[in-house]
Amino acid sequence: MIDPRPVGYVIGLLVTAFGATMTVPMMVDLAAGNGHWPAFLESAILTTLTGGLTALACATGTGERMTVQQLFLLTTAVWVALPVFGALPFVFGATDAKGVDAFFEAVSGLTTTGSTVFTGLQDLPRGLLLWRSMLQWFGGIGIVVVAMVFLPELRIGGMQIFRSEAFDTMGKILPRAAEIAAQISWIYVILTFLCFLGYTVLGLSSFDAVNHALTTMSTGGFSTTDQSFGAFQGPPEYLAAVFMILASLPFVRYIQVITGSVKPICRDAQVRAYLTVIGAAAAMLAVFQIVVDGRGVEESLREALFNVTSIISGTGYASVDYQLWGAFAMVVFFFLGLVGGCAGSTCCSIKVFRYQILLSSIRAQVQRIHSPHSLATPRFEGRRVGPDVLSSVMAFFVLFIVSLGGLSVLLAMTGLDFVTALSGAATAIGNIGPGLGPVIGPAGYFGPLNDAAKWLLIFGMILGRLELMAVFVLFVPRFWRA
Repeated sequence: MIDPRPVGYVIGLLVTAFGATMTVPMMVDLAAGNGHWPAFLESAILTTLTGGLTALACATGTGERMTVQQLFLLTTAVWVALPVFGALPFVFGATDAKGVDAFFEAVSGLTTTGSTVFTGLQDLPRGLLLWRSMLQWFGGIGIVVVAMVFLPELRIGGMQIFRSEAFDTMGKILPRAAEIAAQISWIYVILTFLCFLGYTVLGLSSFDAVNHALTTMSTGGFSTTDQSFGAFQGPPEYLAAVFMILASLPFVRYIQVITGSVKPICRDAQVRAYLTVIGAAAAMLAVFQIVVDGRGVEESLREALFNVTSIISGTGYASVDYQLWGAFAMVVFFFLGLVGGCAGSTCCSIKVFRYQILLSSIRAQVQRIHSPHSLATPRFEGRRVGPDVLSSVMAFFVLFIVSLGGLSVLLAMTGLDFVTALSGAATAIGNIGPGLGPVIGPAGYFGPLNDAAKWLLIFGMILGRLELMAVFVLFVPRFWRA
């Protein structure tokens, strides 16, 4: 049996720090004089005390380096523990949210999914709106650190292919985890601040600019109104598209740019493929709107670019109800959500590099069939893909499809229609945000769903955010005996 104290100690420290951040929205509500600030004060006290006591109780078990089992447990437990406390302001506050709704909103925030159970957002206290945005911002930086430090070492879903890159560019990852996390955090903060300035210049109020800068850079998608980004149509959509793309690129490349090496980001196969997909999909949908619907060129290009970028990055903003564009557009958006951004970014879903490895593997297999004696091997960015990476990527694809199908069936068993069940499963596991259909589509929200469906979607969001295997492995008895 593993020693849970190191895991408990780290989680206790994180929960303590998490509770301290609740004072920020508390001060916002206090300044606004809306009487909602006690909800954050109560939540902050409860969270900080619980986290501090947990860390103290587990402090005696921090002498040794964590085992693989402890790292897996920590990776998943963080994304369960923090939403429990992140939900407290919703329970104590002005939403009158029941437990499952509050937990759903907190999980959706920290996993940067962006699905919401609340309506009438513009009527909520400002502190609560800011807290939703802060949850996504914390989740965005958190998953970048996890994707760069933990997942490559734990060999999750082919992420180990980036270990050699880390060794070549920055030295060994784990001994320098704190330094790398600090560099990433500064880049994340700077980009968020630049995004805020851009929104302010383009006419958003300071409050809206802060909230949308936080949820843009985290590719989270929470907004301050029920209209989502439809309330800010025009030039802000272009700015949002730029920063959603920046948040979707590997943050390790930004570290390299800062150190004076621009070539890696320009040569990155992931980056080139990702930008190509965005450009092709946006152009295709823009032409479709111009030709079929007779809409204006600039409006069509702007809405296509914004919504394509929002869905493929998993941000989940919607400036229009793109379901009104017809069945063709709905199919395109559904599959864009299953692409995702680059590894080592705030993005979600399957991610570009896995498709590239899959296609390279298919090409190699076709070449072997055509020329049985050839030495065709899958390659990624000019490097040979090892059997462990290849098998890990293939296992991820299979597990993703099985999880998507299984969650869809379970959601349908709760009474949801086919479109809602399938798109709900996809948006949860892919951490995308809006689904399809009249209930959870870009013009709807998740509040009307039954509690069973919400609990299933909560599990799906955590599952997808942690690349599937990191969660499923915890349910394998043999893993704990290893």
